[in-house]
Amino acid sequence: VVRSVKQRYRWAILHFVVFLSLCEFVSSQVRYSIQEELQRGTLVGNIAKDLGFDKNSLVDRNLRIVTGTKQELFQVNQRDGALFVNQRIDREELCGKTTPCYINLKAVIENPLEMHHVTVEIVDINDHSPSFPSNESRLEISESATPGTRFQLEGARDPDVGFNGLRSYKLSQNEYFKLEIHDRRENIKIPFLILQKALDRELISQYNMKLTAMDGGSPNKTGSLNITVIVLDANDNAPQCEHQKYTVTVPENVALGTVLIKINASDADEGVNGEIEYSFRSTIRSKASEYFSLDEKTGDIAVKDQIDFEEKHVYELNVQVSDKGTLPMTAFCNVYVKVEDVNDNKPEIDITSLSSQIPENAPLGTVVALVRVTDLDSGVNGQIVCTIPKELPFDLKPSSESRFYSLVTKSQLDRESVPQYDITITARDLGTPALSSFKTVTVELSDINDNSPVFSESPYALYLLENNDIGASIFTISAHDADENENAVITYSLGNVFHSRSVASFLNINPDNGNIYALKSFDFEILKTFQFQVLAKDSGTPSLSSNVTVNVFILDQNDNAPVILSPVNTNGSTEFVEEIPRNVIAGHLVTKVRAYDPDIGYNGWLSFSLLQVTDPTLFGLERYTGQIRTLRPFMESDKADHKLIVLVKDNGNVSLSATATVIVKVVETKEAFAASDFEKVVQKENENNVTFYLMISLGTVSALFVISIIGLIAMQCSKPQDESPKYTRDSNYVDTSGNGTLCHSIQYRSGEKRYMLVGPRMSIGSTFDPNSNANTLVVRDHRSLISGEVRSEL
Repeated sequence: VVRSVKQRYRWAILHFVVFLSLCEFVSSQVRYSIQEELQRGTLVGNIAKDLGFDKNSLVDRNLRIVTGTKQELFQVNQRDGALFVNQRIDREELCGKTTPCYINLKAVIENPLEMHHVTVEIVDINDHSPSFPSNESRLEISESATPGTRFQLEGARDPDVGFNGLRSYKLSQNEYFKLEIHDRRENIKIPFLILQKALDRELISQYNMKLTAMDGGSPNKTGSLNITVIVLDANDNAPQCEHQKYTVTVPENVALGTVLIKINASDADEGVNGEIEYSFRSTIRSKASEYFSLDEKTGDIAVKDQIDFEEKHVYELNVQVSDKGTLPMTAFCNVYVKVEDVNDNKPEIDITSLSSQIPENAPLGTVVALVRVTDLDSGVNGQIVCTIPKELPFDLKPSSESRFYSLVTKSQLDRESVPQYDITITARDLGTPALSSFKTVTVELSDINDNSPVFSESPYALYLLENNDIGASIFTISAHDADENENAVITYSLGNVFHSRSVASFLNINPDNGNIYALKSFDFEILKTFQFQVLAKDSGTPSLSSNVTVNVFILDQNDNAPVILSPVNTNGSTEFVEEIPRNVIAGHLVTKVRAYDPDIGYNGWLSFSLLQVTDPTLFGLERYTGQIRTLRPFMESDKADHKLIVLVKDNGNVSLSATATVIVKVVETKEAFAASDFEKVVQKENENNVTFYLMISLGTVSALFVISIIGLIAMQCSKPQDESPKYTRDSNYVDTSGNGTLCHSIQYRSGEKRYMLVGPRMSIGSTFDPNSNANTLVVRDHRSLISGEVRSEL
């Protein structure tokens, strides 16, 4: 049996531990009992010990006492958890006649938040003596009074309760009067004098007695009343009230002047001895006469001042009824006015604990504040419903203690969307009509690093003229972070070019502002485009990062002079001797000057002109083909040797040029035949050299063209099928057949503009872009173009 009991005890403890682990809000209760009027600083009990708190963490966890009243009767020592008296405690002032007298406290401790109930019972001590309204009482009794006549005296009152309250009366010894006590209710005992023998005014006209009131304390305390009885003649009938006790119920908002009740009394005497007047007698610890008026003739009791249920629930009125005889006789009756509550008090909201700032990643159910609501009304009028707006990510959860709520998070928070919440708490009672009050709690969200940097563009397209200055800024990368403070401080760094090629050797970036600097001067003829990545990293913990691709397009400048390909001598000299027979006709092709410019577009568009000629009428030069032809037949008077200096220049903003010297020897027909064989051999060697150079150039250009076409096909395949082709054969391309130059064209597409660097033959619809270099044509294209695409054609 013992073993079974132990097992059940262990299971009970286990269930209790599991229950506590599942509770979000810990609550327990301790109870203490102390006497009233203890000295300030008197120890009540040790809360930390009784509730099982760790004394070493009391200060950090902010242990405190919440009384719910303006009087801080108790305080707690945060070092050891001792609860001690902080102010004078008067049980009669706190609870009046109510027993037992309890004071409910809340012990609140944080980290984690816990609330425990502490009940302190205030035990009464015998600190009050019974007392009468006055020390003297004067009774006038007619000598005609018959034995057994009762005379009511004003009773004594004792604020103490229980045995310490009023217990009994004692009347001094005499033979004419005896004492009779009527118990109205606890601690209210009304003394009556009972006449035992007929009075004879002529024998004894006055009696002096002493009435002693005693309580039940140990030692007991007493109060006394000196009673003087004056014996009168005649008026031997006292007034009689219709009821000894009247009760009336009124609402607390009753209008001033409202008659509550009418006191009816009668007197068997006639004439003046039978005329009745009403008056209030003084009451113990009450100011009822300040709130009510009594008509001395009619006995009507009316409201004189506003009454408040929250201040007092019941008013006791002592009414004295007297006749107007020479020796007036009196009687007493009691009126009890019960005040009914009306809904005239708004609920009150008190924030007892508030976390004004929480992290934006706070878990669901995080306690933000502890809310206490009160209503001075009672019943339904004092029942409160507490709410907050439903759209907020917070919820009000009632605690195990009524009128307490916990404000907790109910969904995920995001500081970047809403950095601060102003939570309006509405407390509404259930009265009719209902009354409401509002209180706003401000909760700020602290930032965590939950946002990566975001670039202003992705990808970036950089158009850079070749021959840029070394060390100059060529571009700026910009990113922003939605977080704040350190979590939003961004540093920039360079990534790699695609295919894992490092850019650190020719690019540098400012980590603070994203400015990119060139460490070398780029050459369009060597490198036309490349890509690299920039990494943006914030300073949060842990840090977040993102990267972006930068497509760099090198733009051509006119930095290469034309190169004469033919005629060129074997020693590399551009001076060449050409022999022709004298009998040639007009239009005869003397020779053809061939040249090449590595630049593209207008920078590579070559034109030919005669800088110097011996006889301008004899030879002519075609501007774009470089062909030298005769303008007329030779005459006998013409010289045999002619020197022609041919100027070859490009069409750049600042054009560059080269010259070739052609010496034409006019020979007779036989000599021409003889020399023709030798010329053919030399010409064949020269043409072989030219052919070798042309094959190298054409091979390089073809390779670039094939690579460009493959890249464009890959880019085109990655786009939606319904897009119209971005690149079609355009009539604006230069026809290079038949002329003596290698012409290039390259297009950069960005936005709604297509940048074309072209050769000599452009369509009429092409226009120059005034904002670009002179070697760039801008062709309007109404099709949608993607920034950063490049097309190269050779």
